[in-house]
Amino acid sequence: MNLFDNIETLAATEEFFEVLAVGPAVRIERIVSMGQVTPAGEAYAQGADEWVTLLQGRARLEFGDGEVLEMVAGDWVFIEAHRTHRVTATSSAPPCVWLAVHGTLRHPDPNKDA
Repeated sequence: MNLFDNIETLAATEEFFEVLAVGPAVRIERIVSMGQVTPAGEAYAQGADEWVTLLQGRARLEFGDGEVLEMVAGDWVFIEAHRTHRVTATSSAPPCVWLAVHGTLRHPDPNKDA
């Protein structure tokens, strides 16, 4: 398996989600976006934490508190459960390839040893 297989055709009309692994408290998925965004007036506020990295492409996330995050390949973000956010831009050339981990997660405190 390869995270970049078939990406040009997967999200041609709508954003593509593929569950790669699942467990009692975690779900790992590949997401492929080609210009898709969160519809106007809608937002995500998942019941689980999410750690997501952008493996390819460019994207912009906007959070309910006004924070805007411009992402490029290699960037990642930890989104706490119930934090309102929207995807307001995704590149189509190249397509965005995301790797997302959902579950009961903890963002380590950078001021403490891991």
